[in-house]
Amino acid sequence: MNLHFNMLKSTKLLPVTLIALTLIASACGNKPTESAGGTATPKSGATAPAPTSAASPAASPTAAPKQWSKAPDMTIDPNKTYQAEVTTSKGTFTIDLFAKEAPKTVNNFVFLSKEGFYNNVTFHRIIKTFMIQTGDPLGTGRGGPGYKFADELKTSHTYEPGIVAMANSGPNTNGSQFFICSGEDCANLNKKPDYSIFGKVTAEGMATISKIAETPVEMGGESSPSKPKEKVTINAIVIKEK
Repeated sequence: MNLHFNMLKSTKLLPVTLIALTLIASACGNKPTESAGGTATPKSGATAPAPTSAASPAASPTAAPKQWSKAPDMTIDPNKTYQAEVTTSKGTFTIDLFAKEAPKTVNNFVFLSKEGFYNNVTFHRIIKTFMIQTGDPLGTGRGGPGYKFADELKTSHTYEPGIVAMANSGPNTNGSQFFICSGEDCANLNKKPDYSIFGKVTAEGMATISKIAETPVEMGGESSPSKPKEKVTINAIVIKEK
């Protein structure tokens, strides 16, 4: 009798469990998050052996990406104006960087850009109506610079097409991965703004963002297609200071 009761109880719980798992799986595909060991979402995660100074990348006999043991020291002046000119395999665009509102995040982006960290890095996750994600030298959604730094969520800006923000795997886990809002679905992030906004693509550059967002995608570990079928890369980033 007890066995029969337990079987009935298990049978009733099974559909509920499946529904819960389905909801969790579908939610994961709608956030720009990066996982330390998993799927391609805007977050920078996996760390690797690194030197003791943020100013000197680890030496390696292979072509492994540069790694550091800590976030870079503050070198930018928040009162100055900074722009990033980004050249990609599908065109160029310019980002106005919000140094005053997100000094640590902009300082990190400027440091990595000047180090050539983003050169030849792919856009590994693309959701046309949402965002395009890049900044992972591994191209898997698991890579980063070897360190993490704190969020800067207090801002006058909102998530909208052109906005540039850090990907993460939870609070205060920023590294190198970032995303650029490419469609109206990005506004859904305004309900719970968990991603540090640090810049916006100029109007002239949005044509390139749209071109990247139009890249055909396929299934790649998420509940909806987001893995690019063709390789789209950042060729170089040049920082301009005024």
